[in-house]
Amino acid sequence: MKITFLGSGTSHGVPVIGCHCPVCESSDERDKRYRSSIMLEKDNKRLVIDTGYEFRLQMLRARVDSIDGVLYTHSHADHLSGIDDLRVFTQHKNLPIYGNEKTIDFIKEHYSYAFYNSIFPGVPHFEANVLAPYEKVNISGFEILPVTILHGRMMKNEILGYRIDDKFAYVTDVSYMPDKTIESLKGVETLVIGALRKKPHGAHYSFSEAYSVAKELGARDIYFTHINHETSYKEINSLYSDAKSAYDTLVLEI
Repeated sequence: MKITFLGSGTSHGVPVIGCHCPVCESSDERDKRYRSSIMLEKDNKRLVIDTGYEFRLQMLRARVDSIDGVLYTHSHADHLSGIDDLRVFTQHKNLPIYGNEKTIDFIKEHYSYAFYNSIFPGVPHFEANVLAPYEKVNISGFEILPVTILHGRMMKNEILGYRIDDKFAYVTDVSYMPDKTIESLKGVETLVIGALRKKPHGAHYSFSEAYSVAKELGARDIYFTHINHETSYKEINSLYSDAKSAYDTLVLEI
């Protein structure tokens, strides 16, 4: 399985508009972060997780000409707002999209035109699928286990993370993992986990919190994502000997 990081930044992206901090002014391309998203490829099939603001630019940069489905973690704008640009992949089919009930309901309400038998050829056409947490499904040859994570523990905002083909997991925008999720992710080989910054945050793990959970899960390869502009790529990589910062265009083969 090939994994491409389409984006690795937080909701502001990096650089942040109007900011002149060292990271935002950095000449290191790995400090320039689109909103977080990844692409999975295997056996000529291709899935994307999340379609944020820069989805169109991400597809152009990666030279993508087809996808077979989209998995959504949740409905926040930085993970969903590029959904309309899926239209180029839906001209001859209804593109399957997946998420929890809350996310799918949001999409149907705010992008209702994508579910009509429209006479307008330019609009996207989706086949919406609700995923039940902790129930495995096969999507385009990928074995997908959705798991519940909390994006803001006090708000009890339940979103989805994904364990894929057993050895890989993607959990972003996480501030707490229920015990069942911890058990469901144990033994994963490669873990991509959201880590916003060094300081604690109400809706996101810090680097130290994310690292602690990754070690509890027994992950061999640890990559931080959904990173803000307070910490550079090089500084993040100096924090731990066995955990790395993801960056846009990074490719993993697992």
